[in-house]
Amino acid sequence: MSTDIKVRPVTAEDFAPWRALYRGYAEFYRVEQTDEAAERVWAWIHDPGHEVNALVAEDSAGRLVGLAHYRPFARPLSATTGCFLDDLFVAPDSRGSGAADRLLEALRGIAAERGWSVVRWITADDNHRARAKYDQVATRTMWVTYDMTPGA
Repeated sequence: MSTDIKVRPVTAEDFAPWRALYRGYAEFYRVEQTDEAAERVWAWIHDPGHEVNALVAEDSAGRLVGLAHYRPFARPLSATTGCFLDDLFVAPDSRGSGAADRLLEALRGIAAERGWSVVRWITADDNHRARAKYDQVATRTMWVTYDMTPGA
């Protein structure tokens, strides 16, 4: 694992490499992602009034190799705020570089600084490589996730 990976907030100049990573993330999950949708997410990230934030992982050459999109969420039962990690992706040629570790460490630090009570995320059941990493740094919960279509 390389220690040359740096994590930082995404900047306006990062659009093209961020877009390439985000496209890779969508392809991994077999989700059709239009340029319009990606541009909307990019706008959210740069809107101080929107809840979505982004971090990127950068290698020693300054190349973006990973991304994380996260946001606060209310936890009424505990009367706290948590951090929800919506998207975490590392470019296939950079897996094993430590980028995922650095992104997760950065989120742990942000959550601590902001007084958030948890960093939470979901992943696909068959995402075995990522789950092996997640099992090292977090506790798998007993919760099952459901999606309901609005208005149906």
